[in-house]
Amino acid sequence: MRIVIIGAGFAGMYAALSAARLRDIQGASPEELEIALVAPEPTLVIRPRLYEAKPETLTAPLLDVLKSIDVVYVQGSAETVDTKSRMLQVATAKGTRKTLSYDRLVVATGSRLFRPNIPGLAEHGFSVDSLDDAVALDRHLHSLADRPARNGRDTVVVAGGGFTGIEAATEMPARLRAILGKDAKPRVIIVERNGAIAPDMGAGPRPIIEDALRKVGVETRVGAGVTSLDETAVTLSNGERIEAETVVWAAGIRAAPLTQQIPAERDNFGRLLVDQDLRVTSVPGVFATGDAAKAACDDAGNFALMSCQHATRMGAFAGNNAAAELLGVPTKPYHQKAYVTCLDLGEAGALFTRGWERKVEIVGEVAKKTKHEINTVWIYPPRAERAAALASADPDHVTEV
Repeated sequence: MRIVIIGAGFAGMYAALSAARLRDIQGASPEELEIALVAPEPTLVIRPRLYEAKPETLTAPLLDVLKSIDVVYVQGSAETVDTKSRMLQVATAKGTRKTLSYDRLVVATGSRLFRPNIPGLAEHGFSVDSLDDAVALDRHLHSLADRPARNGRDTVVVAGGGFTGIEAATEMPARLRAILGKDAKPRVIIVERNGAIAPDMGAGPRPIIEDALRKVGVETRVGAGVTSLDETAVTLSNGERIEAETVVWAAGIRAAPLTQQIPAERDNFGRLLVDQDLRVTSVPGVFATGDAAKAACDDAGNFALMSCQHATRMGAFAGNNAAAELLGVPTKPYHQKAYVTCLDLGEAGALFTRGWERKVEIVGEVAKKTKHEINTVWIYPPRAERAAALASADPDHVTEV
């Protein structure tokens, strides 16, 4: 029997850990139940931190962890999925093709930044969506020091006033001063189509966020969007033209394209609809998790967000349940009633909220310490020691807050 997991992000990593944990509990051998993880690299990209400087350092190796729990790593990119024959085609870095059969498939392919067809965006826009994107932005920022200090050299426009956009924008003044000199006067502007910044955070946290933006010197343009850009300027839907040599696109994500190969219903974000066990109900043998799945968190109508916090726990349930079906033991319905946010606000500290109503609990430097611990400890892989790694993946206790 074989479980194949596509993706080495937070959901894929915890799916592998959790499936191996249940296999161990049930006394099955790796030969009786093979668990294979398919990804281009055996590396976890710490995606929630890609708004920071030195993004090339924001990865964690997975190979030793996978070896310690007897998970087979298959290097390559999943290209095609045939759910009728239960076969997966994998393209390797050497240009060859590899075929994998599966008894259970866990789709943990994550998400991609949504890039609309805006003139100039593909050629001149940057993002912090992937490691390569973040590294390209970082190199671009460093290149600004070699350019004349005129026009929009010191201006950064961030398109999107949600979580990612706010974190990228509030970090930017300090990043630019580190590159251009402590006396530099960078200008950072968030452009948000909605009528208020942080539209999903609600009215409670917003005054704190707006105050933090003022403290770090970030301007906002609300009720407007980017309509075009070139090497030196951005044009907004309200007609305003802003001279800027750096534009960071942070306006929305969609499920990775591979999910479209699964013949099942999906939502407006491309996420596969799943049941409580994270099973794609219309396709036998297929589970979806993380940003690839739309899953109910509770009975109150809340659905998992496309975030590390939800992907980690969803991954643990999906891996457990894929293994449970093959081992003939009961599955565990996914649930995630606890929900927190911790928003980095650059030199203004951070903001910590609890619950779907986003009740503010901690602000400023105390919240910043919490954010630092989340970003540098909590979200990293467990150590490559079998007992500890397997214990970390108990689905009922993953990301309890």
